[in-house]
Amino acid sequence: MGDRFAGKTALVTGAAGGIGAACAARLAAEGASVVLTDVRPAEEAAEKIRAAGGRATAVVADASDEDAWRRTASACGPVDVLVSNAVLVDVKPAHETSRESWDRQLAVSLTGSFLGVRALLPSLRAAVLISSVHALVGLPGRPAYAAAKGALVSLGRQLAVEYGPALRVNVVLPGPILTDAWAGFSRADRERSAAATVAGRLGDPAEVAAAVAFLASDEAAFITGTTLVVDGGWTASKSSS
Repeated sequence: MGDRFAGKTALVTGAAGGIGAACAARLAAEGASVVLTDVRPAEEAAEKIRAAGGRATAVVADASDEDAWRRTASACGPVDVLVSNAVLVDVKPAHETSRESWDRQLAVSLTGSFLGVRALLPSLRAAVLISSVHALVGLPGRPAYAAAKGALVSLGRQLAVEYGPALRVNVVLPGPILTDAWAGFSRADRERSAAATVAGRLGDPAEVAAAVAFLASDEAAFITGTTLVVDGGWTASKSSS
C-alpha cells in the first residue's frame, strides 16, 4: 500500500476491533511497526496484520491507567505515532447516569488521550485523537460520551499549541461507522442512519483509518490543531437531526 510509515512505530489504543483495529492495519500496511493496546486481548487483530506481512504486537492495557501507560511506554521504546481511540460508552440519560459511570467513561474516553500523549511525548511526532460527530450534535442517552468527545476537540487543539512544531496533534470525528457497536441495532435503525447521510450509507472503519493515516503522515506536515469530520455528510444534512 505504501511506505509512509517505514521505520516508524505507531501505538493504537482501543485496537482489538472496529476503528482501532482498522487504523492499526492501515498503519502497518504502510510500513509502521504497530502496537495494539486494549483492555480486551487484541492478539487476533495483531495476527491479521502479521499474516498480511506487517509487524504488530498486542498489549492488554487500560488507557485510563497511568501505570499501564508507563509500563507500555517502557516496553515499546520510542513511539512516533499515537492513535488514541479507546472509548467507553454507557447509554443512559443524564439522570440515570451514576457518578461512577460518568467518571469511568471520561477516564477512558478523554483522560486516556491525555495520559497517552504525556507518556509517549519524548519521541512522539504525530497524534490523532478519535472523537465523534457527537462532539458537534446531541444524541439522547450519551451525556458522558458527548462530553468526552467534545473535550477531545479542545484537548487536541491545546496539545498542538503546547508541543508544536515537534508534535502535531489532530482530531478525527467519525460519524455512523459500521462497527460491532451496531450489533444491537435493527436493520431498520441502520437504514435510517444510512439514509441520514449524504453518502446514503454507513461508513467503513477502513475509511476512518485512511483519514487517520493521512493526518499522521508527513503529507499532513502543515496540518495541526484541527478536526476532520468523517461522516459521509451526516452532520451536513438537515435530515441527520
